[in-house]
Parts: sequence; structure tokens; C-alpha cells
Amino acid sequence: MIARYQTPEMAALWSEESRYQTWALVEAYALEAWEALGQVPRGLSQRLLKKLQEKPLTEAFARMVAELEASTRHDVVAFTRALVAWTEDEEVGRYLHLGLTSSDVVDTAQNALLARALDLVLAELEEVEEALKALALRYRRTPAIARTHGVHAEPTAFGLRFLSFYAAFQRDQRRLKEARETIGVAMISGSVGNYAHVPPEVEAHVAGRLGLRPEPISTQVVPRDRHAEVLAALAILGGNLERVVVELRHLQRTEVLEVEEPFAEGQTGSSSMPHKKNPVGLENLTGVARLLRGYLHPALEDIALWHERDISHSSVERVILPDATTLAHYALRRLKGILRGLVVLEANLEKNLNLTRGLIYSQQVLNALIAHGLPRDRAYAIVQRNALKSWEEKRPFAELLEEDPENPLKGEALKALFDPAPFLRHVDAIYARFGL
Repeated sequence: MIARYQTPEMAALWSEESRYQTWALVEAYALEAWEALGQVPRGLSQRLLKKLQEKPLTEAFARMVAELEASTRHDVVAFTRALVAWTEDEEVGRYLHLGLTSSDVVDTAQNALLARALDLVLAELEEVEEALKALALRYRRTPAIARTHGVHAEPTAFGLRFLSFYAAFQRDQRRLKEARETIGVAMISGSVGNYAHVPPEVEAHVAGRLGLRPEPISTQVVPRDRHAEVLAALAILGGNLERVVVELRHLQRTEVLEVEEPFAEGQTGSSSMPHKKNPVGLENLTGVARLLRGYLHPALEDIALWHERDISHSSVERVILPDATTLAHYALRRLKGILRGLVVLEANLEKNLNLTRGLIYSQQVLNALIAHGLPRDRAYAIVQRNALKSWEEKRPFAELLEEDPENPLKGEALKALFDPAPFLRHVDAIYARFGL
């Protein structure tokens, strides 16, 4: 991921040094298991782990691997040779990678990193949920116009839209936790996945040390539907991110102006128009959400590999796994900042609620006429006739109904129907579903 959309945590997690350090841990834990089985001399794994602690794998080590790979044309071979040189322990080098194939190391380490990346995403998502919950509670009883098809519909509670976003992200949270469980497997099964040169006990030990579970059945790789599930969960998260930011962008339009994203001191909205306060953060997140969804397709293509394994997935995953998790982390962090600093213009909420001169209460009038005893068709005709006249003549809807001789509801009985309060009477029941 380009530096512009990185977060420090993800940059560190997906760095070459972190990747090689995790590869080295897989090798060290495999040595531990071999020692327990009596197949290699005792103490080698601890020597390797101690050396990794004293002399962590740095950018210099990554350069060493790159130099060796230029001749080996094989990254894991280059890595193991560099690791022996780095640790200066030939005896460790003799037993390093015993019974393993490259994917045992690469897939297991990659899954460990991916699980940690999802933990970071989930932690950021929880903070976004808290910001949405705070907005939902703050505007729980604030009347606002609801829009369907982009057109004013009926009054609602302004906080309900934030509660709806909160609910969507809770579903994302469940999907991401399930995806983390799915990807949380280790594979140490040898060249074609049948444990011919490495017993299952080694796999179980390495998995336990990394906080993973053994892959029940592999070929030479972990099945890639696991990775596709992760990218699917992140893609849906992208969809929900865009759902939130597109709504907030609409609400910041000059003609609507019910909210504004934070605008910092010294910030400029346009290079040519000094008055502009553009929703650039929200627009950025709209684009980021498109990109985040785009990573799913190549992940689905990676599921079908030739026979036991090919490496067509490798080049894809080097890009999409770090990039998708990093971008999700960045997007959630940026959205959190916008939500925490969101400006809600309550005067404009009230203004927009009254923009259509009372037309938004048409269903309430219709139902009252039916309750009064009018047939539905006749009641509908009265309401629609006056509503259309209100549009055309730009006169208050209630005033026209008062003048209509066919309308039996007059005075205070009619006036009482033009009140947003009844539209909010079940809001508490909705919030209670979320324990609020």
C-alpha cells in the first residue's frame, strides 16, 4: 500500500522485516517440535529464538535475502540461507526447514500475520461503532426529514440513521470475526500435504505456538477459499463504509446542509474558491471503499489452483492481503475522526422538516380521515388533491385542507396531525433492540 493510505501499525505488521521474522518463528517452532520428538538435538530452537530476540531481522536482513534471491530465484531458499548467515549458527542451519516445504512456512506465517491484521481492523471498527452509537444517542429524539428516492418522505428521528449504520457495522464485526477464525490455521504438512516427511505433531505444535489451529486437510497450500472469505468480509465492510459516507456527503450538499465533516483551522476547500468547504474526507472514503471491494475478485480467482498447488496466487496475495487490510484500517480510522468531529446543523434539520409546507404529514391526514369514517379512495382523493395544489400554488398543505369543504377534519383536530412527535413514538423500542 502506498504510504498515503498506510497506518503505522499496518506498515510495521506487513513490512519485510515482520514477514521474515514470522517465517523465522515458524522455523523455530518446527525445530521445537522436532526436538520433542527426539529427531534433532535439544536446544537448537532456543538458540535460534534467543538469536532472533538479540538480533531481530531488520532491513539489512531483508536486503541480504533479496541479494541471495537474485541468484536462487526462490525466496524461501534465499531466506533460509540468509537466516543461517544472520544467526551464525551452522548447527541450527543443518536442521532448519527439516521436512518442510516452502508453503508450510509462507502460508502459516501469512495466516498468522493476516489474523493479527484483522485484529487491528476489528479494534478500529469497534471505535467507529462507538462513535456512531454516540451520535445515535445524541440525536435519538431530534426530528428530521427522512428521504426515499431522494425525495422528502416523512419525519423520523435523526439518530436512527446513525443507529442503522451502527447495526451494519456490527454485522461487519461478526463477519470479520468469522473470517479471522477461518483464516486462523497453520499448515505444516510437507510437499503434497500428506505429512510424508513431517508428522502432524509438528504442525500441531507450530499452530499452538502461533495461536492458530492445524489446517484439517491441505495440498501443498492452505485452501484459498479461506483467504477469499477474508476479502469478502472486507469487501462488504467497504460497501457499508460507502453507505455511511455517501449519506453524509448528501447531507452536506448546500441545498441540504444538515451536517458538515470537520474543517480544521488553516484548511482550504478549493485552490480557486476561498468559500468552499468540500467533504474531501468523505469523498476520499468513497474512493477507498471502491478499491476495497475490488480486492475480492482476484481472491476468488485464487481459489482454483492446478492440482496440489501452483503459485499463481502468490503474486496476487503479496498485493491484496497487505493492501486490503491496510486500506480497511486506514478507512475506519479516517471515518472515526470524521464521525467524532461531525457538525450537525440542527436549525437546518428543522428548516428542511418544514420545507414542503406540511406535505410530509399526508399519510397521517389520510389515516385520520379513514379513522373518521371516510372510504379509503375518497380520503386519498381529498389528500392528494390538496397536496398537488400545495405543490403548484406553494401554499401550506394544512391551509388548503382547512378550506376544502369535503374534508371533515378542521381546526385543532386538523392541526394536531401536523406534528412530528407521533413519528418518533416507537423510537425507544428500536433502540432497545440494541440494548440502548
